[in-house]
Formats: sequence, structure tokens, C-alpha cells
Amino acid sequence: MPWACDLEMSPRTTHLLYLHGFRSSPQSFKARRLHEWLTRRQPEVHWWCPQLPPSPRRAFELIESGITGWPAATSAVIGSSLGGFYATVVAERTGWRALVMNPAVDPARDLQRHVGQQSLFHDPSQQFDFRVEYIDELRNLAVPRITLPERYAAIIAKGDELLDWREMTRRYAAATIRLLEGSDHGLSDFDEHLPFVLAFLGLAIESA
Repeated sequence: MPWACDLEMSPRTTHLLYLHGFRSSPQSFKARRLHEWLTRRQPEVHWWCPQLPPSPRRAFELIESGITGWPAATSAVIGSSLGGFYATVVAERTGWRALVMNPAVDPARDLQRHVGQQSLFHDPSQQFDFRVEYIDELRNLAVPRITLPERYAAIIAKGDELLDWREMTRRYAAATIRLLEGSDHGLSDFDEHLPFVLAFLGLAIESA
């Protein structure tokens, strides 16, 4: 595959941060699947997938406090959807490698219509208020462009029903991109892309 040579020399990840998307949680299928693989195959990798508060400012304060002291050379961040936006901010501030999956490019624009009462996908009984001031918090976090695109990888689905794959591809144009002809926003076929993720992390690619 064309991405194999690009990723085969990736340094081995010792610390991994996973950031979920809007209305998602650490119970995300992709997060659980990757964590299960690491627990079985690479249990020494330090894993953290926090439940992010709805406030982007508070979410990033939580992230920054949780990764204090992590080694820059061997830490990596993975983010899905809104988590991909956060992962990009993390990478730009820390110099880490970042893998984004159907990343939100302009969440301040896209989430305006979601202001109000929301519930978590994985537990609808858990509700939260997505406030109008959170839109400005997203704008304040936004980075104008990615730097050192060689430290980024992206999985982007043309079948994403929520985000525009063309916009995502333009944002990460110089990164290593795995562009899918179909799939969906949540990457329900995530198992097919696990070898790509593991190669990016510099971990052994084995049967999951």
C-alpha cells in the first residue's frame, strides 16, 4: 500500500492520547478497539482517553494537565471528528505526531446548529448543555494551518455523512492520507484501518 513506506519508520509510541468526538465518549468503538489491542499486544504503552467536557476551553485545560511530563519524542495523539480538531491543536503545541480520523476542520462553524441541550451517543441518559459561548472557545483554539505535515496522518472517508471529505483533505493535504472511497463518519470499518494506525504509532502490526 502507498502509505506503508511513509509510516514504516515511525518511532515507537510509548504514550498515547485518544480524543473522542462531539457527543462521544471513551466508549467510542474506535477507542475501545484500539485500547483492547494495546492491552493484549502492547500493555506497556501508556493510554489515556479522557471524557472531555463540553466546554472546549475546559476540555483543553484537562488535556494539557493530563499530558504534563509526557515525552515529546515518543508521545502521539489520535482524534476523531471534534477530537481530530483537538488533536491538531495538541500536535501544534507539543510537536507530537497526530493521527486524525474524519477530523472537524471548522467546528466553530459546524457546531453552531447544535447549541442547546445534547445527549451522549453511548448513554442518552447523560445530557449536557452545549452553550453559545463554546463557539468562541473553539475559535480561540483554532490553528490557521498545520505545520510539519509529515508528523500527521489522516483517515478520511468520502462516505462521511457529516463532514466534507474535500475540506478535510485540503486541510491535511501534505500529510499521509488514507482516503476511503466509502465508509462513514464513525469509521464503522475501523478494523480494516487498524494496521495503518499501528504503523503510524510505530507498533508491531499483528492480527488483531
